[in-house]
Formats: sequence, structure tokens, C-alpha cells
Amino acid sequence: MAHSAKGRLVWNHSTHLDGLIPRLEKLITCEGIGTVTPGVISRTRSHIPHLNFRISVPIRGGFKVIARQGKTAQEIFILTSLEQDALQGLLEAL
Repeated sequence: MAHSAKGRLVWNHSTHLDGLIPRLEKLITCEGIGTVTPGVISRTRSHIPHLNFRISVPIRGGFKVIARQGKTAQEIFILTSLEQDALQGLLEAL
């Protein structure tokens, strides 16, 4: 049985939202996911009790996703061959 190449998680920041990395490590094992790069962390006004993911904008080869928890948001850049709906479904299942 052929095993597809696993995606790659890029560590370019020392800080991440609590619980984010284990979910991203699960995401990179999914079919169609390439490189996943966590980006800038910022503060938000509204409070989101549980970690959630929202696709923000398309980027070349994938999507920018915003992960939110508490009053903190973090950009995540996901290179993928998946359509936006399929990616959103994967993110919600994490």
C-alpha cells in the first residue's frame, strides 16, 4: 500500500497558542496538506473560549487561517491542494 508524503510543520516562532501544535501535527498527516507555517500572534478584543480555526484569505498554493483562543489569535499559513470547503472541514474535525 502506497503511503503519501506527510506534510511539514515549520517552526519559525517560539510561541504558539495553547494546544495548537498537536492539532497542526494531526493536520499535516491529512491527504492534500503540504507545508503548515504558524505565523504572528496578536491580541483580540472578543473572547473565544475554545481553540477554533477560520479560513481568512486564499494565498498562493493554499490559505491563510486564523486560529483563535481566548483573546489571542495566530495566523497559520497552509499550503494545500484542497479546496477551501474541504480544508475547513478538516480544521473543524481537529
